[in-house]
Amino acid sequence: MRLRTLLVTLPLAAIVLGTSAIWMVGSSLIAVSPYQVPLTGLEAQSLSLRASADQLIAGSYLAGRGQGGVLLLHGIHSDRRQMAQRARWLQREGYAVMLIDLPGQGASTANTVTFGLREAQGVRVALDELRRRTPGQRIGVIGVSLGAASLVLCRDCGRVDAVVLESMYPTIEEAVTDRLRIRLGAIGGPLSSLLLWQLPLRLNIGLDELRPIDHMAELKAPVLIAAGDLDQHTILNETRRLFAAAAQPKQLWVVNGAAHVDLHVFAPEEYERRIGDFMARHLRP
Repeated sequence: MRLRTLLVTLPLAAIVLGTSAIWMVGSSLIAVSPYQVPLTGLEAQSLSLRASADQLIAGSYLAGRGQGGVLLLHGIHSDRRQMAQRARWLQREGYAVMLIDLPGQGASTANTVTFGLREAQGVRVALDELRRRTPGQRIGVIGVSLGAASLVLCRDCGRVDAVVLESMYPTIEEAVTDRLRIRLGAIGGPLSSLLLWQLPLRLNIGLDELRPIDHMAELKAPVLIAAGDLDQHTILNETRRLFAAAAQPKQLWVVNGAAHVDLHVFAPEEYERRIGDFMARHLRP
């Protein structure tokens, strides 16, 4: 009898423990914990923008010389300091630059992380403020990972004149599956469904709402898509599908030897040449 009871209870206990572990992983992915972001080495003006009742956006602004404005959007679990080197370079080129902490990241507040969907509200108010500060000038956006998705998923951000998307996921299903495979191997694929079913429960978000690839053609701006050929968080085939979905004019830059890393740090000279030429073509008067 004891053996039979053991054979029944052990699998049940394993299921309960496994489910609890997946739930805790989900909690860590969407948790927010604002912190101060000291941005040193930049002569920048601090910003505080209200995006919604729960979203207060912290940012920094660097004045330009009339060559256009560029909004910089960092990746997940990061803050505007990730984009500081880009900001220095772009300001030297004459652009006005705005860096923000996305909602729920850095010093910006939010209830939860939503993988780009509600972060888009922060992008919207930042673009509005950048346009106000650079009247009559063209506007570009450089987004990395979460920042890129937040721009593409924004439905009321208005038209921009140049877009750079770095290391962006095409669908949330692929994003979760890729990351679990990195950590758990082949079993990560099946386990991804246990994380994905939490989205509607926790965030009231459907999987179909987190598909940047479905909105690529709606950008209606010149777009440059960049990704490392060794990136396992967004594999190269996924990046090529994003590129195929974008409208012309468009460019694809596959960074040889790069994984899911800061592409400006990985290849600074080539980055500044390629992205600099792209921005100059579409933003300068």
